[in-house]
Amino acid sequence: MKRRLEVDLLSWRSRTIGRRPLLVFGARQVGKTYLLREFGKAHYENVAYVNLETNRAAAASFGDDISPRALIQLLETETNERIHPQRTLVILDEIQSAPRALTSLKYFAEDAPDYHVAGVGSLLGVAINREQQSYPVGNVESLTLTPLDFEEYLWALGEDRLAEAIQGAYETLTALPTGLHARAVGLYHRYLVIGGMPRPINEYVQTSSLLGIGDIQRGIINDYTADMAKYTTPAETVKIRAAYNSLPAQLAKDNHKFQYKLAERGGTAAIFGAAIDWLVQAGIVLRCDLVTTAQMPLAVYRDLAGFKLYSGDTGLLTLASGIPINLLLSAPANLSFLGALTENYVGQTLHANQIPLYYWTAGNRAEIDFVIQHGDDIVPIEVKASTNTRSRSRSVFVDQFNNPYSIRLSTKNFGSENSIVSIPLYAAHCIRPPQR
Repeated sequence: MKRRLEVDLLSWRSRTIGRRPLLVFGARQVGKTYLLREFGKAHYENVAYVNLETNRAAAASFGDDISPRALIQLLETETNERIHPQRTLVILDEIQSAPRALTSLKYFAEDAPDYHVAGVGSLLGVAINREQQSYPVGNVESLTLTPLDFEEYLWALGEDRLAEAIQGAYETLTALPTGLHARAVGLYHRYLVIGGMPRPINEYVQTSSLLGIGDIQRGIINDYTADMAKYTTPAETVKIRAAYNSLPAQLAKDNHKFQYKLAERGGTAAIFGAAIDWLVQAGIVLRCDLVTTAQMPLAVYRDLAGFKLYSGDTGLLTLASGIPINLLLSAPANLSFLGALTENYVGQTLHANQIPLYYWTAGNRAEIDFVIQHGDDIVPIEVKASTNTRSRSRSVFVDQFNNPYSIRLSTKNFGSENSIVSIPLYAAHCIRPPQR
């Protein structure tokens, strides 16, 4: 599958000055290992791959001499691959399983920068948080792979021309022809079912059927659950599962602010704070913080007590919610949870584009789903699940902060009117940070 991160990998590979070992973050089964191995096959003479979770002998070897010279000899023996500077890609998979393997990246950066080494880990964020001393600060580069966004999903389906048409319409705010727009909306609704995880998408590409998607998604959730039990104490596991399982209920409320009592009766921040941090660091959920004002920079105006949690993949949320597939594809106006799924999709998409997630509220009077810092402007984003786009919240926000324009995401076509930029939901991925 074509992934946008390939561009960043090429930049890392071609750099001759200042290139450091690479760490690739991302939740389990988003395709990190597959992407790196395929990238290695395409752009290197050979690939030396070792999984430090399953190859315990190799992992144990990182407890001794972790100089580049010693490790290259070890890895050549373990992988049966000759490792050449600049010509071989070394992949250390599940690198969090051997904390000193993380430390070794420092010595590759300082003493052997010509070797191209990449570390991958499904729980890398968790490991680094818990093992602060083993993280080679300043000696690594990092990239994050997320589930496929809608554009990457279109590429996987062979819909490259539709993807190009969407990008062109976004850049000119010109409505797509009615037939193309309807096709894109239909594919978007299917994306809500399939999500962005590679295995469900591949299943759909191979079979053109949605019937096997749920079984694959259940397997992914089971893998998440197994990780919770494997890498935490039993008491922590209970809290993490409870917080994760409460997501559909959290998002079904009119107010999507996370409520601890929905995870457990009598739940509090003290009880669930560490569990939520674990889920965020593992890439399983996304955190959207409340901001108290629309001023630069948004990060300093966060109210950490008010936050929303989204599923890292909307397809997994669809499965967990139990919505029948046929009902979701028809998208009836009375399907209330469709609004939550739509908001989750937008949050997932903005996160994939490295846009921090914030929202704003004025008590019970108004709520803006997302507020982003776009260049020199603070831009409110309203999310609507259908063509019904009436909203009082935008007026309240504009009256208070006098922002130059706002974005409305809905199933309506592209357009602009009265300082409102109308963007179809299937084009949410086009909202990217300005190039610096």
